[in-house]
Amino acid sequence: MITTIGTYLPPWAGRTGRRAGPDEDAVTLAVAAGRLALGAATGQVVGRVVLISRELPLLEGGNSAALTAGLGLPRGVRVVEQLGGAAATLDALLESPVATLVIGADAGEPAGAAAAVVGAGGLDVRYVSRINRSLPVRSRDRAGGFHDYEDPRLLRDRGALASLAELGHPKLDVVAGVGGREAGDLSSGSPLDLPTVGASSVLFALAGAAFSPGAVLAAVDQASVTVVELDGGHVAVRRDERAARPAPPLTLTPGPPIPVSLSAYDRAFRAKLGWRASTDADTGELRFPPRPHGAVRDAAGEVVLVDLPRRGEVYTSSTVNVPVPGKATPYQLVIVELDGIGVRALASTTGTAAAVAIGAPGEMVLRRIEIRSGIPDYGYAFRPDQEITV
Repeated sequence: MITTIGTYLPPWAGRTGRRAGPDEDAVTLAVAAGRLALGAATGQVVGRVVLISRELPLLEGGNSAALTAGLGLPRGVRVVEQLGGAAATLDALLESPVATLVIGADAGEPAGAAAAVVGAGGLDVRYVSRINRSLPVRSRDRAGGFHDYEDPRLLRDRGALASLAELGHPKLDVVAGVGGREAGDLSSGSPLDLPTVGASSVLFALAGAAFSPGAVLAAVDQASVTVVELDGGHVAVRRDERAARPAPPLTLTPGPPIPVSLSAYDRAFRAKLGWRASTDADTGELRFPPRPHGAVRDAAGEVVLVDLPRRGEVYTSSTVNVPVPGKATPYQLVIVELDGIGVRALASTTGTAAAVAIGAPGEMVLRRIEIRSGIPDYGYAFRPDQEITV
């Protein structure tokens, strides 16, 4: 059963839907949706996370550490990372035990993410049928090369329609994993307008429709299909879906970018991605970034890190136009005074440069700050509740 669902759409308009910003990828999208789902799951403890996407940033080395840190979960939580689309996400929901967070993230256009908590009560999803067929119209090779056969009629007729014929032509109320026109061809009623067509689409479908008992949902992934019946029940939904707007123009300065230092990356990881501060042993003051000298330590001698508030307001700001190799300009830097603790933090902003005013309230959100030597470097950026017109 599904107790809560969280949905996130990046605010940038693309050609076929929303598109991820230059500081977003599958991990940051997954964290945004996952935190919404966890925030709605009152009293629910999550012991397992399943992330489904076709755009996982690190195929070697894994993304679980950044994912759990951004979600605020313990490092011992089990994480399953899976390449897949809508059918894989629906399969994960069906197969997951209670206290699992299932996230579908789509960083390619159309972009978006949604997450669901599997619990002891809520929306009951019952397995009906499944078929796995191969029709690799879209594929990606080991080197990252992408191939698209670009034949939507073939994908519809020899893919989804042929698979549904093998399943006995079930009457479908909602279809996820295909575009609006194809969804209309496959469903018996008015197609639900879903913002994505990948791994997150089935979760958007579950969040977006007031299903009556007996409604049938199909998730399509090229020629593979999973069909479920919804037996009713309540699910709490939290959305972060701001209105779409054009992405600001940015200039990327050519030249070699700053290389990664994995030792520095490792030292800063827990505090930076966990958004935590140390405590001065003499004064009790919080220090951010954490300072090991003179900090409170536990019995094992490790520095005790304290979670920081994620809300605050802009204390001062500056817009940077100086070209730096490998970095897009312009961008805005702000000093954020965090709510209630007297700590200030330096961060970039998530939106248009110079569009965040002094005194603006907002939140700190996980973002991909840079890609250094091919490695995504995550940190926190300030996302204002509302931008000013520039």
